[in-house]
Amino acid sequence: MKLRIQSINFDATTTLESYINKKLLKLEKNFDEIQNVDVYLKVVKPETATNKEAEIKVSIPNVDFFASKTCDTFEEAADLTIEALDKQIRKHKEKTTKK
Repeated sequence: MKLRIQSINFDATTTLESYINKKLLKLEKNFDEIQNVDVYLKVVKPETATNKEAEIKVSIPNVDFFASKTCDTFEEAADLTIEALDKQIRKHKEKTTKK
């Protein structure tokens, strides 16, 4: 799995990057065909309480999954986004194994 984390208009800390990496490794345990993961972290304007956005795109052979969440913290946004991707991947896995 190739992981790329981009922080837009701010510098992500290594703590945040390792947190996201750790969470994504759990996703890979459930589905081992993941090729690429692109994570985009950005601060949404205007400055409000819930202005931290995480967008994650997961690529497997022939299919791309995408989820985006905006929350109070990047950790919370990443957790919710990864949770949404996990549901999408599980649903796809169920469909393909039934055939």
